[in-house]
Amino acid sequence: MNPSPNPHPESLSGASIRGGADWLRGKGAHGDVVISSRARLARNLTGYPFLCRATTEQRLRVLERVRAAAADAELAERTAWMDVHRLATVDRTLLVERHLISKEHAKGEEPRAAIISLPDERVSVMVNEEDHLRVQVLRSGLALDEAWAQIDDLDDRLESRLDYAYSARFGYLTACPTNVGTGLRMSVMLHLPGLRLTGEMEKVKRATKDMSLAVRGYYGEGSEATGDFYQISNQTTLGKTESVILHELAAEILPQVIEYERTARRLLIERRRRHLEDQVFRALGVLRSARMITPEETLGHLSMVRLGVLTGLIADVAESTVNQLVILIQPAHLQRVLGRELDQQERREARADLLRQRLGPC
Repeated sequence: MNPSPNPHPESLSGASIRGGADWLRGKGAHGDVVISSRARLARNLTGYPFLCRATTEQRLRVLERVRAAAADAELAERTAWMDVHRLATVDRTLLVERHLISKEHAKGEEPRAAIISLPDERVSVMVNEEDHLRVQVLRSGLALDEAWAQIDDLDDRLESRLDYAYSARFGYLTACPTNVGTGLRMSVMLHLPGLRLTGEMEKVKRATKDMSLAVRGYYGEGSEATGDFYQISNQTTLGKTESVILHELAAEILPQVIEYERTARRLLIERRRRHLEDQVFRALGVLRSARMITPEETLGHLSMVRLGVLTGLIADVAESTVNQLVILIQPAHLQRVLGRELDQQERREARADLLRQRLGPC
């Protein structure tokens, strides 16, 4: 591993700032419905208190130990180490928008860091978030098996160099009781416009809740669904093995949700085609003609355009273009693309300009 010396977030991603992260390729299995798959492990080091009770000096020692262990473990061919607490707000926001760190990790000035694999950004490690370590693997499409295999290997390599807090009775010890046990959270980001348009989304939410799954918005815990993008994940990690968590999500639940969404899309085409066409082309028209637009409105319209592309209603827009725009219209990305800071009004104008440029005229 060749860690970069605390690079700027723009150099972290290079050309992919404009092209989209690996998980937004849209080339993974079931990519019409499943945007990405994520495996995340929560781990803490013995000899140090949980972060809610740790001093600044203890936090710094955790950073030093993890940095040395990660370099020795060779988490990826090339990685970047970023001292998040030293970054400007816009740079922290950019990492959140790319799903490389959480909103919570971006806040505050206490010592914290992120390790990110380059250039694919599949691996990220948050150091000193809620736990000492939050290891994450993010893959395109439905790839929970691959994500689990990769993160299991990373975890083994880190654990051989770090002493994890572990109980023979309870498993891995974490700051939040819901993560005790395996410490594993597996999730997928889904695009479910068909279920919303047919009024079936609430049924899916109730069904997943009955199965002890959490349904969250675009940015995970604490966020609302925007643009019909939802994250579904396991809620508890205690009392279940990693293989059981993986099987329940990947083999039992997700195939049903995917099929429900595809069925809803077919029904919309067969029975409500004119209604669907109206919503799809209204959305495309707004994106191709707006002079000012918010990120929330943009995501809602991009959702309908993506549905139009996938159902064959729109022929002159590529799915990859829509996937990239989901990231590029976010505030920090807009500012990085333009190379300057923008106020809210300027961002609304720049976002509309970018959309007209990428999607073409009406």
